[in-house]
Amino acid sequence: MHDSAYFLMPLIQDFTLFRTVSNRWNDHDDAILRLFGAYCQEQFPAAAGLTQEMVDRWCSKRETEMNKTYGRRIHPVKCFIRYLRERTKTDVLEPVSSKWEKNTNIPHAFTETELQNFFRACDEIPKYSRYHSVKTWQVRRLTVPIIFRLLYSSGIRGCEARKLRVKDVDLKNGVISICLSKGINQHYTALHDSMRRLMQKYDAAMDNLYPGRACFFPAPGNTFFTKAWLLDNFRTFWYKYNTSRAVIYDLRHNYATENINSWTCEGFGFHDKLVNLSKSMGHCQVESTSYYYHLVPGLADVMERHSDDIIPEVKY
Repeated sequence: MHDSAYFLMPLIQDFTLFRTVSNRWNDHDDAILRLFGAYCQEQFPAAAGLTQEMVDRWCSKRETEMNKTYGRRIHPVKCFIRYLRERTKTDVLEPVSSKWEKNTNIPHAFTETELQNFFRACDEIPKYSRYHSVKTWQVRRLTVPIIFRLLYSSGIRGCEARKLRVKDVDLKNGVISICLSKGINQHYTALHDSMRRLMQKYDAAMDNLYPGRACFFPAPGNTFFTKAWLLDNFRTFWYKYNTSRAVIYDLRHNYATENINSWTCEGFGFHDKLVNLSKSMGHCQVESTSYYYHLVPGLADVMERHSDDIIPEVKY
């Protein structure tokens, strides 16, 4: 880097440390800020400080960008500027995000056969190839069947599963503490007993490969798996025996709808169950969990019959 580019580096390093300590840092944010720093160096080589022009030009929407993609690109820069403004280190204004387009994707409704096909494929990891190290093959063979069963049975996000640490997983009591998540809110998820036993076997086997590991699902090198690794493996094993389109998020959606669907004969207690499900899935508000209502068969009728139980009377 040129000497003139160093004015941004201490600020970015301070911000990175702050977000890391707060458990709010990720690879995407890091990559975006690096690109922003490189852009400022290239386009404004003589600059001695951050200016509004730098931010406005970087954050201008590209013709090829959708609002959602654009928002993700500028979000780390917005957070960085907000951090600086709160500490009176800049008077540059934050960029304004565009409203995201409405998501028109319809989650896939799994059939029992499709799920059986998928997990059968996960259990059939191809034999060791000379193009991969033995340890890489062993880690994949151990991890794939467990991590996707965990997503299916717990409803946690893919990023939450990838970033689980050994200290976050209580296999004696079957409770997972989700600390590294989409947001900053820590939450807890209880494991089904069958899942707890599978994870105990996995934990013992992985301890032999990585004694004293920090990551519960360690990638080769004892680091977290990447998002691309998880998505690539889902596609590989989903389409081995299935032809319908599905994405990894559909496992989380399936968990929510299966739970809600099991309550359709209940009135009293429905609201409490919904709150518990919302907390378990890491939603900040029950309304976020309510997104799944319209896709659950028969639930509208239940809500109408038991509206007083579901929506309690306000007590002044």
